[in-house]
Amino acid sequence: MNAPLSQFPVLETDRLILRQPKLADFEHWAAFFASPRSEFERGMMDRADAWRVWASDVANWQLRGYGPFGVDDRETGAYLGEVGIYEPDGYPEPELGWFVVPEAEGRGIAAEAAQAVMVWARDSLGWDRLINIIDPRNDRSIALGKRIGGVIDPDGVGEDPGDVVIVHDLGALA
Repeated sequence: MNAPLSQFPVLETDRLILRQPKLADFEHWAAFFASPRSEFERGMMDRADAWRVWASDVANWQLRGYGPFGVDDRETGAYLGEVGIYEPDGYPEPELGWFVVPEAEGRGIAAEAAQAVMVWARDSLGWDRLINIIDPRNDRSIALGKRIGGVIDPDGVGEDPGDVVIVHDLGALA
């Protein structure tokens, strides 16, 4: 287990700033999980359940030293989504996960942010691998996991039976 961070990392890419989650992010998160778009993620949930899950994810920063980053457009400051490392109790290992707001879909935002998080995990945490745990019906996330260098592990352990587990070799990153 990693020690909690004394200072929150800020990651920057050509188009994005990945920063500490803030309370205003929850409104986007709650809207996502109140919509059918969340079907392949954790599923639709009411606001109270969404709050418990979001707050738990954010607390991983304090408890484990990693967690989700809020993703903002570098030029406009607009919130675009959340990308980071998730490890609720019972997960087989830390997972690289993502979601973007509807306006950010199809623009490569999740891929760009995920690559920045993988480099950070390698360089700052000393990790050599991360996984994605993806519902087998979520073709777009499976494609993204593979596009950013992941390989499906047919023997990988997910959260639910049938999950697609994609492994990322962080040592192979440029």
